[in-house]
Amino acid sequence: MSMTQQATPAVDTPPAPGQKQSDGRTRQRPLALRLLARPEVGVFLGAVAVLVFFLFTAPPVRDGSSMANILYQSSTIGIMALPVALLMIGGEFDLSAGVAVITSALTASMLSYQLTLNVWVGVIVALLVSLAIGAFNGWLLVKTGLPSFLVTLGTFLILQGVNLAVTSLVTGNVATDDISDMDGFTQAQKLFASTFNVGGVNVKITVVWWLVFAALATWVLLRTKYGNWIFAVGGNKHSARAVGVPVTFTKISLFMLVGFGAWFVGMHQLFSFNTVQSGEGVGQELIYIAAAVIGGCLLTGGYGSAIGPVFGAFMFGMVQQGIVYAGWNPDWFKAFLGVMLLGAVLINLWVQRTATRR
Repeated sequence: MSMTQQATPAVDTPPAPGQKQSDGRTRQRPLALRLLARPEVGVFLGAVAVLVFFLFTAPPVRDGSSMANILYQSSTIGIMALPVALLMIGGEFDLSAGVAVITSALTASMLSYQLTLNVWVGVIVALLVSLAIGAFNGWLLVKTGLPSFLVTLGTFLILQGVNLAVTSLVTGNVATDDISDMDGFTQAQKLFASTFNVGGVNVKITVVWWLVFAALATWVLLRTKYGNWIFAVGGNKHSARAVGVPVTFTKISLFMLVGFGAWFVGMHQLFSFNTVQSGEGVGQELIYIAAAVIGGCLLTGGYGSAIGPVFGAFMFGMVQQGIVYAGWNPDWFKAFLGVMLLGAVLINLWVQRTATRR
């Protein structure tokens, strides 16, 4: 008998038709976990829960005009929450966003009225001022390396003081003059603050702009190179720079997008009420940031979506108006928002851990 044995070659059996070959290292995760990995899923479920809650506890919410009012309140928050969310995905946040809205409105109003110009001149100059404020924030952050908290806190204090002091100096009052009878006002009002009728219900144009901006932001994030840059600089700016991402341009342009949002909301306020109170806007920046956080954006950057803040803003509008329609004490509004914010953060944390668990 031979003391050696001939090895039998291994035979690879091809997979049966219709079956995918797997090496055991990669495995398709269940659909539920893949859905949970989406940053907007948690806030969507939360928004549905809040809506159902107020539909039962506040019967006036079921009326079409009430829902239109809720959507309007949501849109004024949501338009600003979108660029704030993009900035947060890029790893930064802006504490001056609230007062920047008022700065834009004050610039357009006082420039047009005091110099007796067509209001469109004031609108365009206000846009340039808002973009310049955003560019300054971004430039200072990139050049100094200071945290965005410190940079934008300084801008917040500067704008707050300038809004009050310049308005008082120019108008002798805490508010601007009425510009409703000036040239170009009617046309500008149609763009920024008009109302249209849907099924007998009056809907503000800001609701349409809100949804258009949300669709555009989603397309930018998911389908463009710029969207990849935003996620890259938010995840790790040094690694992003090493692979050729223009970090400086991306950071500054994101702050300028916040400036654009502040301009648009400022124009809406101006052409809705014809005048602007110089002391308003303080605290609104926290609402915008909270809407983005509730929408799934992380303060650490690199994660989030544009759809999530839409639902986050809707939750804010729903709670703000739902408390009124339910006949409750409106003093509970901020407490409710605080609980909602903490709950959203905890849910988002649980969702991420569940979605990434092997």
